[in-house]
Amino acid sequence: MKKQFKRLRVRTVSAVAALVFAANTWAVEPFTVRDIRVEGLQRVEPGTVFASLPFRVGDQYNDEKGSAAIRALFALGLFKDVRLETQGDVLIVVVEERPTVADVDFVGTREFDKDTLKKALRDIGLTEGRPYDQALADRAEQELKRQYINRSLYAADVVTTVTPIERNRVNLTFTVTEGDPTKIRELHIVGNKSFSESTLRGQMELNTGSWLSWYTKSDRYSRTKLNADLEALRSYYLQRGFLEFRIDSTQVAISPDKQDISITINITEGERYVVSGVRLEGDFLGREEEFKSLVKIKPGEPYNADQVAETTKAFTDYFGNFGYAFAQVEARPEIDHANNRVSFVLAAEPSRRAYVRRINISGNNRTRDEVIRREFRQFESSWYDAEKIKLSRDRVDRLGFFKDVNVETSDVPGAPDQVDLNIAVTERPTGSLQIGAGFSSAEKLGLSFAIKQENAFGTGNYLAVEVNTSKYNKTIAFNSTDPYFTPDGISRTFDIYYRASKPYEQQGGDYRLNTAGTSLRFGVPFSEVDTVFFGAGLERTEIVAGTNIPAAYLAYAEQFGTTSNTLPLTLGWSRDDRDSSLAPTTGRYQRLGAEWGVAGDARYIRGNYQYQQFLPLSKAYTFAFNGEVGYGTGLNGQPYPVFKNFYSGGLGSVRGFQQGTLGPRDITGSSIGGPKKVTFNFELATPFPGAGNDRTLRLFGFVDTGNVFAEDQKVSFADFRASAGLGVSWLSPVGPLRIAFAQPIRTKPGDRIQKIQFQIGTSF
Repeated sequence: MKKQFKRLRVRTVSAVAALVFAANTWAVEPFTVRDIRVEGLQRVEPGTVFASLPFRVGDQYNDEKGSAAIRALFALGLFKDVRLETQGDVLIVVVEERPTVADVDFVGTREFDKDTLKKALRDIGLTEGRPYDQALADRAEQELKRQYINRSLYAADVVTTVTPIERNRVNLTFTVTEGDPTKIRELHIVGNKSFSESTLRGQMELNTGSWLSWYTKSDRYSRTKLNADLEALRSYYLQRGFLEFRIDSTQVAISPDKQDISITINITEGERYVVSGVRLEGDFLGREEEFKSLVKIKPGEPYNADQVAETTKAFTDYFGNFGYAFAQVEARPEIDHANNRVSFVLAAEPSRRAYVRRINISGNNRTRDEVIRREFRQFESSWYDAEKIKLSRDRVDRLGFFKDVNVETSDVPGAPDQVDLNIAVTERPTGSLQIGAGFSSAEKLGLSFAIKQENAFGTGNYLAVEVNTSKYNKTIAFNSTDPYFTPDGISRTFDIYYRASKPYEQQGGDYRLNTAGTSLRFGVPFSEVDTVFFGAGLERTEIVAGTNIPAAYLAYAEQFGTTSNTLPLTLGWSRDDRDSSLAPTTGRYQRLGAEWGVAGDARYIRGNYQYQQFLPLSKAYTFAFNGEVGYGTGLNGQPYPVFKNFYSGGLGSVRGFQQGTLGPRDITGSSIGGPKKVTFNFELATPFPGAGNDRTLRLFGFVDTGNVFAEDQKVSFADFRASAGLGVSWLSPVGPLRIAFAQPIRTKPGDRIQKIQFQIGTSF
């Protein structure tokens, strides 16, 4: 019998055409499929095709199943043509594969890094080894144009070139003509009466250009930046009593050549209102007086939206301290238009108490969960406590392992009295390469080097190895701290070190001060912010005589010998309630330490106290103060050991002077430090231009003053040195970096000046 042959064919370039397959093909009499063959495959596995078919050998085939098969195969995105043929009771699937992308390249892209663009295309499925899809290529082209518009490059043009090569592959090339950036030439604010246009424009990030625009790009239009500026304008007015202020419209006009932009903002100020009174309504848990003490709104003063927001937040947080996580607080204004006065009703509904079901942690790809959880004072299955949650968040931030720590509360479906806490952290590199250097035209370059890991292997332990191979100061030191040596938070610190040093300026001498030792210290937490430290050590100090040895060292060696063995005991206390250890904006840090040489050749006591205070002047500006005093004296009739002296000058004390060169000098002119030290530092940190309110990059101005004094010398402000200057702090990938340019403003003859200094791994 002659074999019947019927062909079903669909020519299409999209999966949409497959949806009308049944209406545009010859009808096929249903039959039982005896065999299925696939033709046209090059790289796709046959199993991929068979898995997508809605029938198998032995199943009944009909037109409906054929349409479903074609839709499923097109949905894979692997084929640009699919057709079905029947040969008797054999079904033949004929496919034409899409070409594979062999390479993706970018030409003319200066604004963006090529690797970044390739990663972005990889995320949408357009990358080497994937099937080529014209729709994805078009989408990528439009996305590139959009990104250039966001960078104010409105004239940018993107052309996609598809080049077929052997083995059914294609090369994709995106050729970009970036052009010049479109800049803001005009920026006008219309409708202002109470404030000048220049004052209002000063609240905005966008402007018509300044001397720093090459870096800040503030003259490049961005819709996101404009929206932020409009909110800044709104906030400016609402902080000054303009309760009914509104922005009527914003016009953005671009020139025909796409090089200039004009922005016009139309506003209505409204009347200025004064607060006439505040009253409470609702359920305040019988603690009305406590809540009243939290009110920031001040009757008799102009309306201030920030004060209203601070008050409602303070109320909500205070309710949270008693477990009311869902408390609703509303500040309802009652406006007296005739007299331009407004009173506020603070209505509160505590709702229901809640407890924390689960604490979820995310973002800690390296740090172990237990390192974060052991800092939490809010526990799972306990009543929700907003104060403990804030304390927990601050404790995690003070670890110094994370750039950001955010805590959010989410409802538990089906459990109205439960919440989950979601802790999202952003890790920062905790291994650091510590480099210190200073330079001046009169002095040589000074260097120091160390490697440390603050979060070794994600355990929260601290490990450090310091190696200094400079000509005048050689150091080998190892330090290890386990902050949770015991489960209840007692820390253990172990040190072993060897140092060989001499004053910087005695370059021709060959004497040495060799110190080797080891110590073991423990830290016991007595409260959430207070820790007491105690420990003991063994130390051996050797004065190696040589040329240009300071007279103070030589005199000590002649009286007590060149080698001193000491058993020092240490006792200390610290209190830290800063909001962050890396970039604090509020809180204080105090540290008191004492070292007592109880046995051995050197008998002495040595103590120092440090106090730091951080005051947020605004959301962006922080004032910081650092004070440090030190004092040492000899015991049992012995003088204070010269090798235990304090030093001053340089980063960490009085900037602008060479490191460790302030204070007493002996008859050879060598800086030998002293047993008394006083240092004061004042800093004002501001956002770095163009960096917004980024805590990791800040500009600061500073004033330093202080000195060290001999044992028989009176501490006198007349002998203080002082300097002032500017600096930049950056939480870099290799550690906290501070660069300072200091101008000494109070000097004495013989002082060694060093105006430019930088160091990685320091604070003050």
